[in-house]
Amino acid sequence: MKKIKIVFIALFAALSVLLISGCNQQKAAGGEGEQLKIGIMLSDVGLGDQSFSDSAFAGLTKARDELGVMFDYRELDESGSYEPGLRELIEEENDIIIGLGYMVQEELEEVAKEYPDQQFVLIDAVSGVKNITSVTFKADQGSYLAGVLAAMASESNTIGFIGGENNETINQFMNAYKDGARSVSDDINVLVEYAGDFGDDQLGAELAEDMADKEADVIFAAAGFTGTGALKAAQEQGIYAIGVDSDQYFYAEEAVITSVLKNVDSAVFELASQLKEDQQIQQGQLELGIDEKGVGLAPMRIIQLSDQEKELLETAKQQLMQ
Repeated sequence: MKKIKIVFIALFAALSVLLISGCNQQKAAGGEGEQLKIGIMLSDVGLGDQSFSDSAFAGLTKARDELGVMFDYRELDESGSYEPGLRELIEEENDIIIGLGYMVQEELEEVAKEYPDQQFVLIDAVSGVKNITSVTFKADQGSYLAGVLAAMASESNTIGFIGGENNETINQFMNAYKDGARSVSDDINVLVEYAGDFGDDQLGAELAEDMADKEADVIFAAAGFTGTGALKAAQEQGIYAIGVDSDQYFYAEEAVITSVLKNVDSAVFELASQLKEDQQIQQGQLELGIDEKGVGLAPMRIIQLSDQEKELLETAKQQLMQ
């Protein structure tokens, strides 16, 4: 009996050595078998914004289901600071940590400088911090096409733009929207209002109603959840609307003719794919436009374009891609 016990212990010890050796070989071969994890700090409104955060969450869910990459998320805390959530994601030892939206940039950079060996991603803004990969979208391309479409759809020759805030990022949408509309009609009137808030749908509705009173019959809202209020108000007013970031047709099916897409879900999924394949992500800045399928227009609904109008829209698209 004693001999059998000794033999069993020897066999168990040998098996343990083989198992440990095998695990080490897997790690040395590029981390196969390890559970990759992504942490994300959502934008200010958080889940349910029907825009940026929801799109990013969809991309991470797809990465979990198709690639086996796990993820966790944090939302803005009651103090209005992103830092606590970012630090919690670091403590969880996520392989990369994503900051969603330009508003997280300052606090993300502060934390990233403290943890130079941690890989971070900033979506929709550009950082010069070495361990932050910046992912931006050529929002002007999609917005230009939206302006072309709005001018063709308008009967009053007055259209509107509602921005969440008056800043460089939102003005990129606004200026391109104006340029696209004026490529169709030199004298088109473009009304512009800034909500100063991305999370107030009632305010968005009030701004849209005011524009409708001023004869705007197409309204483009780049204002997060505030913008969804504008879309619904446009429907109530019997005018057209253009959504943003994701396909927002289903929030106002009688009004939304298209949406300017920032394919945040695709960008996040691509980052997860890079992480899965290379155990790291590309450094520097990634700028995604029509060519990279980072921006574009959602399917067109409600209105019917003539062959000439379809050709005009396609020509504008091709020019943007050159």
